[in-house]
Amino acid sequence: QVQLVESGGGLVQAGGSLRVSCVASGRTISEDALGWFRQAPGKEREFVAAITWSDSSTRYADSVKGRFTISRDNAKTVVYLQMNSLKPEDTALYYCSAGTRVLGRISSTTSWYKYWGQGTQVTVSS
Repeated sequence: QVQLVESGGGLVQAGGSLRVSCVASGRTISEDALGWFRQAPGKEREFVAAITWSDSSTRYADSVKGRFTISRDNAKTVVYLQMNSLKPEDTALYYCSAGTRVLGRISSTTSWYKYWGQGTQVTVSS
C-alpha cells in the first residue's frame, strides 16, 4: 500500500512561484511513476507532470512546459513540483499519485495511477 501526502500549496499572485511536495511511503517496484494531477472546480482531473523513480524520466503537460519542473530527492521518497510564472488558470487542487509505466512510458491518464494523495490547494490570484 502506497501512502502519499502533499504539502506546500497556498495563495500566490500571478507571475509568482510555488513549490508543492509529495512524501511517498510504502512504494513498491511496480509503482515506478509519481505524477502530479490537478482538478479545478467543475473540471476534470488533468495531468500536470510525472517522474519515474528508477531513472528520473519526466513528462509534462503542454500547458506547463517551461514553467513547471518536477524532481525527486536522492532518497527517492519526496517528489517536488516547482511552479513558476503561475497563471490564474493554474488554480486547482493538486494531487500526487503513484502508478505504473505503460509499455515503458509515463502515462498521463488517471487510470494508470492507482494511489492518490488528498491534494493540496494552489490558488493564483490575478
